[in-house]
Amino acid sequence: QVQLVESGGGLVQAGGSLRLSCVASGRTFIPETMGWFRQAPGKEREFVAAITWIGATTYYADSVKGRFAISRDPAKNTMYLQMNSLKPEDTAVYYCAALNRYYAVSSLRAVDYWGQGSQVTASS
Repeated sequence: QVQLVESGGGLVQAGGSLRLSCVASGRTFIPETMGWFRQAPGKEREFVAAITWIGATTYYADSVKGRFAISRDPAKNTMYLQMNSLKPEDTAVYYCAALNRYYAVSSLRAVDYWGQGSQVTASS
C-alpha cells in the first residue's frame, strides 16, 4: 500500500505564492510519474501538473504554465508544487497523485493513488 500525504495549503491574497508538498510512503515506491490535480467547488477534478520521477520531465495545464512549477526530490520521496501569481480561479482542493503508464498524465484514469487533498484559497 502507498500513502501520499500533502501539506502546505492555505489562504493567500491574489498574486501571492504557496508551495505544496507531497510525501510518498509505504512499500518500496518508485513511481514513474507523479502529479497534481485540483477540484474547485461544483467543478470536475482537473489536471494541474506532472513530473517523471527519473528524468524530471514536466507537464503543465495551460492555465498554470509560467506560474506554477513542479519538482521532486527522489531522496526524500517528495514532490512539490510551487504556485506563484495565484489567482482567485486557482482556489481549489489540490490532490497529489501517483500515476501509471497506461494513460496520458492529464487523465484521471492515470491515477493509481491519491493524497488526501489540501485546500488552496487565493482571495481577491
